[in-house]
Amino acid sequence: MTFSLFGLAVSPGIAIGRAHLVSHATREVSQYRVPDQDVESEIVRLDKAFAEVRAEFKSVREEATAPGTPAEAEAFVDLHLMFLADPLLAEEPKNLIRERRCNAEWALVQQMELLVAQFDEMEDAYLRERRQDIVQVVERILKVLLDMPRKLGRSTRADMGDDDVIVVAHDLSPADTLQFKSLGISGFVTDLGGGTSHTAIVARSLAIPAVVGMHNARSLIQDDDLLILDGARGVLIVDPDARVLDEYRLKKSRRELERNKLKRLKTTRSITLDGAECSLQANIELPQDVHHAKSVDAAGVGLFRTEFLFMNRDDLPDEDEQFEAYRSVAKAMGGKPVTIRTLDIGADKTARALRGAERMESTSALGLRAIRYCLTEPQIFLAQLRAILRASHYGRIRLLIPMLAQAVEIDQTLAMITQAKNQLREARVRFDEGIEIGGMIEIPAAALALGPFLKRLDFLALGTNDLIQYTLAVDRTDGAVSHLYDPLHPAVLRLIAQTIRTADRAGMPVSVCGEMAGDRAMTRLLIGMGLRQFSMHASQVLEVKQQLLNCDAGQLKAKVTRLLRLDDPAGIRERLEKINAD
Repeated sequence: MTFSLFGLAVSPGIAIGRAHLVSHATREVSQYRVPDQDVESEIVRLDKAFAEVRAEFKSVREEATAPGTPAEAEAFVDLHLMFLADPLLAEEPKNLIRERRCNAEWALVQQMELLVAQFDEMEDAYLRERRQDIVQVVERILKVLLDMPRKLGRSTRADMGDDDVIVVAHDLSPADTLQFKSLGISGFVTDLGGGTSHTAIVARSLAIPAVVGMHNARSLIQDDDLLILDGARGVLIVDPDARVLDEYRLKKSRRELERNKLKRLKTTRSITLDGAECSLQANIELPQDVHHAKSVDAAGVGLFRTEFLFMNRDDLPDEDEQFEAYRSVAKAMGGKPVTIRTLDIGADKTARALRGAERMESTSALGLRAIRYCLTEPQIFLAQLRAILRASHYGRIRLLIPMLAQAVEIDQTLAMITQAKNQLREARVRFDEGIEIGGMIEIPAAALALGPFLKRLDFLALGTNDLIQYTLAVDRTDGAVSHLYDPLHPAVLRLIAQTIRTADRAGMPVSVCGEMAGDRAMTRLLIGMGLRQFSMHASQVLEVKQQLLNCDAGQLKAKVTRLLRLDDPAGIRERLEKINAD
């Protein structure tokens, strides 16, 4: 019988294949009493399970460093290794075994539920979601204890014959997802998960179609059921009829054909039909990501998120380590611009090695983060500034400051940059004396009072992710309100358009480096607003280029001007669909 299930679309694409159900160990744990003489043996059994999972994670971590693997993958595996080593998870179950004479599986689940309850009480939505990382680690340990399969083997893939495989699970860890590409898994769905979960991020980075948060998929679907997974619409069709199957096969083949055609655009100039030149640059997290930017011939690195150099480690990267990282990217880009954003830590991004990290972990997106944190830790900030300035001698580097809100912050930051320059001059270290300094516009206050930015800085970068959440008072990592996060809200669009227009009149370069820049459905809207500089994930560059090659900037300006007069997001969305269809 044909039926459809709906969830949260987290990674676009179409997959057609047979279902492979992944077991859920925490649901199969029972409690039984262990004889007194076997208690220590039970503890040894638990220790061996931890050791085996630790070895598996380290093996996956090595795979995560391979070329083409998303930069975030290694950090996610490190996070699971950290939970695995936490005494609250590794030692407390042993006490339960000794005190209650219970089996290792039951003791581990009891401790897991205690830790999950503590995470549920946290105010920060990102930290709350890390509860699922604990569950995923415990799930893997339990599968060792219960002697259950812990990963899909190539034999599983071979059993499906010529059919593609779609994995159906209650939940999956990033470590699970990393194996899917090498195994030829076509897509996956899970009962749990959110758009900001680590599993979702890995799926997007690997371009594997995925839908999460389906609630009952694991219980409603049987092994070998024929499935159609639409990762863009968040739909899973079970046992489709011939007509629907043919329709989606046609959609899938068209999508694959389009993706192959996009590769031909790699060296094509990014220019609209009426001659408006655009710059399409790439966002990177780590130095090795630069090869992704070069693979699509990006016009430069529009955003180097340096905080990833600081995360998931127990020590700070010193000035020399940072310098080598920044220099390697500058040299690799061969004279193309590289925009390096200073440390944007806090809220949903934490680094335990940083002084005051405990203060950041306890605050929300409105707390001590980004430039606010850097100005309270001048030595850490100066070390990074010196590293960036030193690297500027080896390429065209631009320096970008996040989360500026007012003139006093700009002045304090510029004073710190001047201090760093003076320190390098005294040490006779060369750097680009004319390095450009820019500010991110991601707080409504900054967008509404651009004067100080235009007078003191050299360029602007619109961070639409934060601008949207701050404008709408919606925490984008909180599933309870994430449906209210709307880039097409009229207030958001007017702030973006006003910023672009004001910067253009002042002759100041402005770019968009948030998710909107890489969304091809937004390309014509942004061009109509006057935007000419985009920065996005490298995988999105060619799709956005295809959009701008087929549009007329002059005509779009008039159409978008009329769209911006609308007050209803639904009406705006409808008008934008017409603009994109023209």
